Amino acid sequence: MRAVLTRVSSASVTVGGEVVGAIECPETTGLLALVGISREDVVDSPTQQAAVKKMADKISGLRILDGERSVVEVGAPVLLVSQFTLYGRTAKGRRPSWSDAAPADVAEPVIDELSHQLQAAGIHVEHGRFGAMMQVASVNEGPFTVLVET
Repeated sequence: MRAVLTRVSSASVTVGGEVVGAIECPETTGLLALVGISREDVVDSPTQQAAVKKMADKISGLRILDGERSVVEVGAPVLLVSQFTLYGRTAKGRRPSWSDAAPADVAEPVIDELSHQLQAAGIHVEHGRFGAMMQVASVNEGPFTVLVET
């Protein structure tokens, strides 16, 4: 599992002209979390349940917001967007290979479980629409972006 976490003052996801998820952070910053699921990330296995928990802990606990505080400390929102392209391989040729990315029937339950764990930690989570062509807009702060892998 991989995530690109970007500190934002606002972010939104639009599908077919409709805003399906949005966060606004007028007093602090929040996170836009682009999350890629690999073929090995099956939520039913104990190893992967631990990986989902670790990712939820990283998203909620990394001290990357203003004042070196975390999402949990600040009460900041998270916009969670599934992005299979994070597992694109570009070593050969000019066309990325997506063979390491999980198929939808594997990835969607992992994203759902990650969302549930973040919400269980008291975090307000907004979402993209799984499998849809999305337009993601964000106002990056810093800019400050990190890559997290479990």
